[in-house]
Amino acid sequence: MIFVPLPFVVTLLLSILLVRMVRQSDGMAPEKRPFLILTVLYALQSVLLGLRWGYGISALLPAQAVFATLIAAFAWIGFSNLARETPASWRTLSVHLLPAALMMILMAAWREPVGIVITATFAAYSAGLFWLARHGPDGLISSRLDGALLSYRSLLITGFAMIASVIADIVISFDFYQTGGAHAGAVVAVGNVISLLALGTAAAVASSSQSAEPAASASPPSLVAATGPTEEDGAIARQLDDLMQSRQLHRDPDLNLGRIARKMNLPARRVSVAVNRVHGVSVLQYVNDFRIRAACEMLTDSNEPVTRLMFDCGFISKSNFNREFLRMTGTSPTEYRRRSQNKVVPLAPPAGKTLFVSP
Repeated sequence: MIFVPLPFVVTLLLSILLVRMVRQSDGMAPEKRPFLILTVLYALQSVLLGLRWGYGISALLPAQAVFATLIAAFAWIGFSNLARETPASWRTLSVHLLPAALMMILMAAWREPVGIVITATFAAYSAGLFWLARHGPDGLISSRLDGALLSYRSLLITGFAMIASVIADIVISFDFYQTGGAHAGAVVAVGNVISLLALGTAAAVASSSQSAEPAASASPPSLVAATGPTEEDGAIARQLDDLMQSRQLHRDPDLNLGRIARKMNLPARRVSVAVNRVHGVSVLQYVNDFRIRAACEMLTDSNEPVTRLMFDCGFISKSNFNREFLRMTGTSPTEYRRRSQNKVVPLAPPAGKTLFVSP
């Protein structure tokens, strides 16, 4: 019977994710390319793991070490691009190829410190990812607002997975010290298979930036809200309110914080802080308030299909639209239309929720 190592199955799943990423209409956009490269690296690393631990081909160890450092670097590049208004140039990012170059030199000339270098690389880049996460979903200013939450969660998953890899390296070193490496193969194979599958999924989600999550939990409580709004915050919030009403930016399904900030000629972080302080919500929730308000008006005044109205309001996910609508109105779009067109007072929203957020 033919033996098929589990990492090869993971490679197949990662390949399917890669095909889906490429087939997206904007799959080759500059900000998406690092995630495509990252997913390719995950798939290749999984193949190497299968060959190394499934068939005992130890000659592949140098390639595994180089790919490991490349994976850490491209994870950082991908998510850091989401935190920028425009992707960094490849010339600027080329510095992140230095760990892989160092690894190739070490594998050829001096292998003793290879494990320490890989561990240090993963620890450094995981710290960088958590630094990016400090501002919450609104910090990923180039991520589509409807997908910012899932992109943020993918960032956290990647950071924790890289930390787990560091811990696994320490466990393997201890195992070699105690038993001569009797359990190292199992730790590496199982741990890396799980990590690669999780990381590949995270990369695909971050690349697509398409959310199916309720926006009620779109942003963790921010410390900036506790300081109270300043006069400048109020002026920025009023400017944004005027812009949203006059330009109807909420109807753009690809709207992101960076695009809003450019229209206001302000730093993205400054806009996010002002919205958080003045309205007490994330930018995603703020925009969705406008989207749901528009949906309510169209549900009352027209008989267009709900799905068409959903797209007209700027949503791209039906489940996300339904959940947001329920959060803000306390009922479903269909029920809201029935009650409003029959001149029945709509249901009251759940406790602690509001039907609309006044601009």
